Amino acid sequence: MSDSNTTDFTNPSTFILLGIPGLEVAHVWISIPFCTMYVIAILGNFTILFIVKREPSLHGPMYYFLCMLAVSDLVLSTSILPNTLSIFWFNCREIDFSACLTQMYFIHCFLTMESGIFVAMALDRYVAICHPLRHSTILTNHVVAKIGLAVVLRGCVFALPAPFLARRWPYCRTNIIPHTHCEHIAVVKLACNDTRISSYYGLFVIFCVRGLDMLFITVSYTQILRAIFSLPTKDTRLKTFGTCSSHLCVILAFYIPSLFSLLMQRFGHNVALHFHVLMANMYSLVPTTLNPIIYGVRTRQIRGRLLRLFSHKGT
Repeated sequence: MSDSNTTDFTNPSTFILLGIPGLEVAHVWISIPFCTMYVIAILGNFTILFIVKREPSLHGPMYYFLCMLAVSDLVLSTSILPNTLSIFWFNCREIDFSACLTQMYFIHCFLTMESGIFVAMALDRYVAICHPLRHSTILTNHVVAKIGLAVVLRGCVFALPAPFLARRWPYCRTNIIPHTHCEHIAVVKLACNDTRISSYYGLFVIFCVRGLDMLFITVSYTQILRAIFSLPTKDTRLKTFGTCSSHLCVILAFYIPSLFSLLMQRFGHNVALHFHVLMANMYSLVPTTLNPIIYGVRTRQIRGRLLRLFSHKGT
């Protein structure tokens, strides 16, 4: 076989990213919402980081975790969207093999990290609502730093086997990836060997890492809701629930597309390929766009500081 895309090789020097297969003629139009999401994610998350840094009253556990979430969103969106937009706008489809594996690592690392941050934020809300008098003594800066370090290390460690295994497989079918980025399953499908170990590890991360995260969040919010409904007045219940409503919204924005994408990968064999690719992008990118919007609109302290900032500039 003389064709470069079908020649036997162990480690290809480059991969070819197709973008969204079947929708190539619409790439320029599809790039508009993608570019809009990226701009919102960059501006929104940098704004949150700026406001929390400038406002001493926001220097607390909830906002430290929010800053971690903003950094995670910035890295995640930047790991995917510039390369995707270069495919849509300039037809730059080639990606170096090592760069592909690096992109895969960063995506999995920061998705796992983001899930861990939601657990940390759920813990903060649980302590704040169920043990309000002990909140400052339980979640000290030292404890928050330890939790943050554990979340970062967990993301880095659990993401490592995916590119490590992908590097070990020989690739002899093609070097064309029908995707906008180096998504783990899309790359592994190109390998010649039995890649079940990669599939099993992917399932382990989904069920034993994110599944446990979801379980912990569910248990935390069960206790939180019990505490809220035991409050004496309706106004108190609504006010207390309002302190965790932003967190609930971003959790739903993260886990619902994730669950939908997982079900499609496992059972949606008759679904068009371009729909799979679009869902994988929505799962990775929509939360990075919605998180700063949700927290900016629904968190009174951030909204108030932002309004004061703009009114000060106006005067």
